[in-house]
Amino acid sequence: MKVVLQRVTSASVEVDGRIVGQIQQGVMVLLGVAKGDEGSDVRYMVDKIKTLRIFSDEQGKMNRSLVDVGGAVLLVSQFTLVGRTSNGRRPSFDEAASPDQAKQLYEQVAAGLREGGTIVETGIFAAHMQVALVNDGPVTFVLDSREGGSSRLKI
Repeated sequence: MKVVLQRVTSASVEVDGRIVGQIQQGVMVLLGVAKGDEGSDVRYMVDKIKTLRIFSDEQGKMNRSLVDVGGAVLLVSQFTLVGRTSNGRRPSFDEAASPDQAKQLYEQVAAGLREGGTIVETGIFAAHMQVALVNDGPVTFVLDSREGGSSRLKI
């Protein structure tokens, strides 16, 4: 499972000219689900997204998490994150999970983030979306559940 996580002051996603998800302070999360991803990948991502200290404290240091600042999440599925571009000029999506599996894990991530009261807005799975955001910093991280190493949660 791969994620592009951006700290934002605002973000929205639009489908067919209609805003379907919108947040203020928090994080924009683009989520790609790969073949073989499972519940442990979901738990890893939910924990990282909620607890990664990427928000500034009074001294301007990144010492606060999404939970600490009461921020919201805009979660958008993006299968292109697991695309491979190493061969040729056309991306390969052979490593992407099937749509059914990806949707199920995407929904599990959303549910896991909502536990404890985090506000989560979403796009529409598999829809053509327009995403707008104001990246705060800019602060952007790429997370990969398969690179979690010994810190990967095995709950």
